[in-house]
Amino acid sequence: MKPFTIAVVLVALMIGPALAQTPSPEGTPTRVRAIVEKLEGQTLTVKSRDWQNITIVLAPNTTVVTLVKKSVADIKAGDYVASTGVKGPDGKLHAVEVRIFPEEMRGGNEGQRPWDLMPDSLMTNATVGKIEQAPNGPVLHVTFKGGESEYIVGPDVPVLGYGPGDLNLLKPGAAVFIGALKKPDGTLTASRVTAEKDGVKPPM
Repeated sequence: MKPFTIAVVLVALMIGPALAQTPSPEGTPTRVRAIVEKLEGQTLTVKSRDWQNITIVLAPNTTVVTLVKKSVADIKAGDYVASTGVKGPDGKLHAVEVRIFPEEMRGGNEGQRPWDLMPDSLMTNATVGKIEQAPNGPVLHVTFKGGESEYIVGPDVPVLGYGPGDLNLLKPGAAVFIGALKKPDGTLTASRVTAEKDGVKPPM
């Protein structure tokens, strides 16, 4: 198995802000969207999007992944994708961002649920079926266990894929998304980070 494939498998329960977090006896899942302040050893200090200073203890084997730019033309029927969307004045779901998962992550946290990227947003993890061309952008018809949905991908909506990364990306000023665990004493720990690379930031 190639190193990147191994990394993808390791992050399959967390990636990006696309996958919902489930309760764990080891702590309360907590999503952190932030800018790196500093990394000292295994201690990462960040400033959250609401300007709170947060300290996160990284596991020794922490996996770092990145996002890479794609286009809507890269989305094909049969792809497993994640999208944050909000309903527009027309009552239809409009994508805010779309991510194409590698095949190893197919089925991860499948479904549609409320999300916290922005007010009243939804996260949809699903398989692409029909792609219908429309004036405002392609309409993706997607299916997931127990349901189906569709959303419009406008011309300015970022479409992203995944790439490998390392701890060297966790430098001051870099944007990160972290699926952390909050311990009963308030300590935050994490073993996976999605980090900015080449100006491509995780959805903040």
